[in-house]
Amino acid sequence: MEEIKKEPVTAILILANVVVFLLVELTGGTESAEHMAACGAAYTPWILTYGEWYRIFTSMFLHFGIRHLVNNMLILFVLGQRLEPVVGKIRFLLIYLLGGVGGNLLSLYADTVTNDYAISAGASGAVFAVMGALIFLLIRYRGRVADLSARQILILAAFSLYFGFASSGVNNIAHVGGLVFGFLLAAIVGQPS
Repeated sequence: MEEIKKEPVTAILILANVVVFLLVELTGGTESAEHMAACGAAYTPWILTYGEWYRIFTSMFLHFGIRHLVNNMLILFVLGQRLEPVVGKIRFLLIYLLGGVGGNLLSLYADTVTNDYAISAGASGAVFAVMGALIFLLIRYRGRVADLSARQILILAAFSLYFGFASSGVNNIAHVGGLVFGFLLAAIVGQPS
C-alpha cells in the first residue's frame, strides 16, 4: 500500500492498462488485429484518411496478448517507481502521455515515408519515454536517480532496444521516439519537485 501512496500515477496507469486489456480480451480478443483496430489501435491509413487522430492516444492502452501487457507493465512499475517520486505526479504523467504520443507520431511519420502499414498498439512508447526521462535526469544529476545508476538505465535501454529490433512485429520507431521525446520532455518539464 505504501508504494501506491508514493507512486499513485504509476499505479493508476498500470490499472488502466490492465482494465482495458481485460475489456478488449472479453469483447473479442487482444490478439485479433481486427478487434484491436476496432478498439482504437493505431493504423496510419485510418488516422490520415478518416482523421482518427484519437488512435495516437488510445493505442497506448491496448496490448496484443498477455505477454505484451505484462512486459510493458513490469517495466513501467520498475521505472515509474523511480521517476514519479523525483519529478512529481503531474510531470510524470505529462512525460508518460506526451512521450507516448510523440513516439506514436514519429511512427506515423515513418509509416508515411515507407508506406509500410501495420496495426500498432502498446504502452511501450510511453514506457520508453519514462526511460528517456530517467536518462536525462541521470546525466543532469551526474549519475544517480533514486537507486538507479546511469550504467543500469543505459544497459536497460540498450537491451530493450536490442530485443525490439531483434524481434518481429515490434514498433521500434515508437520505442526510439518515446525514448527521445521522454529525454526532451524531462529537459522541459521534468525538473525534480
